[in-house]
Amino acid sequence: MNLNSTFIVQFVVFFILAGFTMKFIWPPLMKALDERAQKIADGLAAAERSKSEMKAAEKRVQAELASAHDEGQKRINDAEKRAQLIVDEAKNTASEEAARILANAKADAEQQVTKARDELRNQVAVLAVKGAEQILKREINASAHAELLTHLKAEL
Repeated sequence: MNLNSTFIVQFVVFFILAGFTMKFIWPPLMKALDERAQKIADGLAAAERSKSEMKAAEKRVQAELASAHDEGQKRINDAEKRAQLIVDEAKNTASEEAARILANAKADAEQQVTKARDELRNQVAVLAVKGAEQILKREINASAHAELLTHLKAEL
């Protein structure tokens, strides 16, 4: 065999094999590679969408957390104001009650002082009558001299 003929035969076999490969093997292989590339591209796009959705969701969560924190702070402030109002109302009620109790105590003390003065006047009148009786050495009739005794009580 001649080297040139071998070379030509190998060249022809190569082109036949290349043609067969390009006609029957290459298209399914390229189709599989394209499908794989498309799946990878779809997966990367989905990952990017998920990433952007995750960032948006994170922003929404942060906004809701801030809103919840603000609302909680507002409720705390409202509760503190309400507690202060309740304390102020209790202080006012206690002050009014103390003033009322003090006024009742003063009125009660005035009544007791007036009652004690009246009792003291009666006792002084009785002592004055007894003293006058001793001085006059005679008995004074309390019912007969009631007007005199009343006038004496009023003066005392």
